[in-house]
Amino acid sequence: MTGTRAQAQAVIEYPVEFSPPDIVRFRDGNAGVPFVHSFEAARPGPHLLITALVHGNEPAGAVALNRLLSQQLRPSRGRLTLAFANVGAYARFDPSSPRASRSVEEDMNRVWSPDILVAPPRSADVARAIELRPLVEQADYLLDLHTTQHPNEPLVLAGPLPRSRELARKAALADLVVVDRGHAQGPRMRDYGGFADPGSANTALLIECGQHWAASSGEVAYAAAIRMLERLEMAPATFEQPSVTLPEVPSRFVEITMPVTVKREFVFALPLRGGEIIPRAGTVIGHDGGEPVVTPYDDCFVLMPSQRLIAGLTAVRLGRLISPP
Repeated sequence: MTGTRAQAQAVIEYPVEFSPPDIVRFRDGNAGVPFVHSFEAARPGPHLLITALVHGNEPAGAVALNRLLSQQLRPSRGRLTLAFANVGAYARFDPSSPRASRSVEEDMNRVWSPDILVAPPRSADVARAIELRPLVEQADYLLDLHTTQHPNEPLVLAGPLPRSRELARKAALADLVVVDRGHAQGPRMRDYGGFADPGSANTALLIECGQHWAASSGEVAYAAAIRMLERLEMAPATFEQPSVTLPEVPSRFVEITMPVTVKREFVFALPLRGGEIIPRAGTVIGHDGGEPVVTPYDDCFVLMPSQRLIAGLTAVRLGRLISPP
C-alpha cells in the first residue's frame, strides 16, 4: 500500500458537540413496548411512526424525540408514534469512543426481513426489532432519523417506488433526495413490509441529518419531524419552532446505480467525504483486493463513503442526477 492510499484510509475522528439526552424517563412508554410512546388525536388521520436510535451511536434522532416528548406534543389528527429503537446499543454510548455503540451484536438496520425477525432471535438487536415490528407494520408513514459518518449536507433516502419519491418531494425534509434500493448486507426498516410493496400505500423515508455528533444534526432531526407532521397535516396549532429552516422543495434528486460492496479489502484511492461529483467516467476511486473500482459514468455523484470497510458492507454508493417526480 502506498503512502497516499494509506493516508486515505485513516479514520477521521469527529468531536461530540452535544450531550446525548438521557432517555431513561421514557422507558415505560404507553404503547406496550419499552421506550415507545403513541398518541391518537380525536380527528381521524394517518399513523406516523418516527424512529430514532436504530443505530445507537446516532443520538441526533434522540434529541428530536426528546424534544417532542418533553413539550408533550400531540398530533392534530391521526396517530403519532415515537420510538427509541436500539436502546441497548444507545445505553453503551460513550463520548470518548462514540463509534463503538452502533449496535449490540449486529446492525439493526439490516435485519428487516420476515426470515430474520423470528423467535428465537439470533441477536439482541433482532430481539428489539421483533418488539418494534408490530408498530412498523401498523404505520402508514415512517420517518427514520439517522446521521452520517462524515459531515454531509442533510439528505433523504427515498426508496425506488414512485410514491416514496413523491413523498420526499412533498415533505421537503432536505434539499437532496437520494433514490436507492438498499444494502447487500440486509434490508432496512425503511424497506420492510408494505413500505416496499408496490401494491401498498404505506410509505417510508429515511433522513440523514448530518454528521453523527454535530450539534446541528439534532436541530435538523427535530425540524424534519415537525415538517413531516406539517406536510401530513398532523401538526398541532402550537409547538416549539425549529431553529433551522428546511427547503420548500428539494432541488436535487440523485439515483444510486452502483452501490459498492466490499468483497475483500477495500481501500479508497481518493479522500472522499460524500457529495463529490466526479466529472469523468473511469476515474479510479478505490481498490478492492487490488482490483480497481471506477466511476461508471461522467458526473458521478458520491454518496456516504464509509469508514467501516469490512467485507460484505457498503463502501460507498455512486449515482447520478435525475429529474424530480
